[in-house]
Amino acid sequence: FRSGRIDPNIQYDGNLLIAELLIFFFSFSMFQITLQLQRCARDITNMSQQAVNGISHRGRVLTLDSMNPNVKRVEYAVRGPIVQRAVQIEKELKEGVKKPFTEVIKANIGDAHAMGQKPITFFRQVLALCSYPALLEDSKFPEDAKKRAQRILEACGGHSIGAYSTSQGIECIRQDVARYIEKRDGGIPSNPDNIYLSTGASDAIVTILKLLVCGEGRDRTGVMISIPQYPLYSAALADLGAVQINYYLDEDNCWSLNITELRRALNAAREHCNPRVLCIINPGNPTGQVQSRQCIEDVIRFAKEEHLFLMADEVYQDNVYAEGCQFHSFKKVLFEMGPEYSNTVEMASFHSTSKCYMGECGFRGGYMEVINLDPEVKAQLIKLVSVRLCPPVPGQALLDLVVNPPQPDEPSYATFMKERTAVLSTLAEKARLTEQIFNTVPGITCNPVQGAMYTFPGITLPQKAIDKLGLVPDMFYCMRLLEEDGICLVPGSGFGQREGTYHFRMTILPPTDKLKVVLQKIREFHLRFTQEFS
Repeated sequence: FRSGRIDPNIQYDGNLLIAELLIFFFSFSMFQITLQLQRCARDITNMSQQAVNGISHRGRVLTLDSMNPNVKRVEYAVRGPIVQRAVQIEKELKEGVKKPFTEVIKANIGDAHAMGQKPITFFRQVLALCSYPALLEDSKFPEDAKKRAQRILEACGGHSIGAYSTSQGIECIRQDVARYIEKRDGGIPSNPDNIYLSTGASDAIVTILKLLVCGEGRDRTGVMISIPQYPLYSAALADLGAVQINYYLDEDNCWSLNITELRRALNAAREHCNPRVLCIINPGNPTGQVQSRQCIEDVIRFAKEEHLFLMADEVYQDNVYAEGCQFHSFKKVLFEMGPEYSNTVEMASFHSTSKCYMGECGFRGGYMEVINLDPEVKAQLIKLVSVRLCPPVPGQALLDLVVNPPQPDEPSYATFMKERTAVLSTLAEKARLTEQIFNTVPGITCNPVQGAMYTFPGITLPQKAIDKLGLVPDMFYCMRLLEEDGICLVPGSGFGQREGTYHFRMTILPPTDKLKVVLQKIREFHLRFTQEFS
């Protein structure tokens, strides 16, 4: 039977034949079952390995192809590739890797305390008392600091800054902000209901943009931003799917804003989007210019004529250094232009605890004031800010101290004024020093640093360096500076610039002695770089 041959001369036992058939089919079935078990075992092993590696056998749910495409378009040069490389170099230095320098100096970001600026004593005293109320019994703290801390704690749930606040911010702090604005603007009223406390100014700026951005195709919201610009704006617009409308500041005229250029940008944009928003940064970042009152009036008239929502980023309002320059708030000018403007132009203005003389970046305190906002839209704004529950309460407490500092009849006043004046005076000195030294370097042109905390010099690069394949010229320049001298700057291409021009942004925050070293190193590098590629 097994050989497939049957001998006709042999008589076969039928029972034996059936038994042989059963044995054969049983053996074949067991063989098939064994194969299936082996396949299952392999599949289970593979699935287990994939699970360890975080890979589903059906593929990842979230991949670069399936993620939100808007996020992929977001760029933020202030913490971009050069800064990431700077962090790597710092690690290499700690591990003993030999470099031509002993430290990385990060002059890329306006982080005052990281650059060595000391906190304002009164601010930290009150925050310490708020964080640990048992210190209220300590005689080392002045009485005015204790009173401020007690007032803030009484406004907090459970008398603790660890409790949530209302979404718009603690009411007594919003009242203090309104009083601060009224005093700053010469008595023009400010309503606490129009004040929204925020996680730094950035949070408030993005929140307003969320309300404004809508539409598809040619109806998409267009937002006018200055070039050079602070990358928060371009990043937020990319994330929200809005259209970025560039208007260029006049570098040859100390980065001034020209209404003719605003109109050019607006008319060109109307071909492909619906311009609805005009953003202004004053004093400027990264350019450091301070707008004149006449310029602000012209901008307000333009916004009214073209029916644009005005966003005034005024976080550097105390940082004004140049002789003849003065900060004018957009709200003050708006109301002084009369009801034709103050009753119609829709506007939001922003301030922060991170800049000016405070430099308290990590506390993430800030506010915005809205003007002429539709009441129904305000209801939607309240809903939107409610989603993130509330701004950081320690940041709100710090903001209250900024807008309500020690008064002349209080014990902390003298020390507070001495520290505040010293910070701003030193910044003014460093602004002048930076301009003077850069303008002695062939191939570097630096406008006066009228305000804010940065300089944005133009650099002339040899054609050989510009022609480097695959590299943005000022990115190549800044990366070489980092690798050779340990100085971390941000290339101008990360902020936007006119085609064919090259720049870098540098903060003036390092201590004066270190700033002199930075400026000298940049001077020597630029001369060396120019010679190498000429």
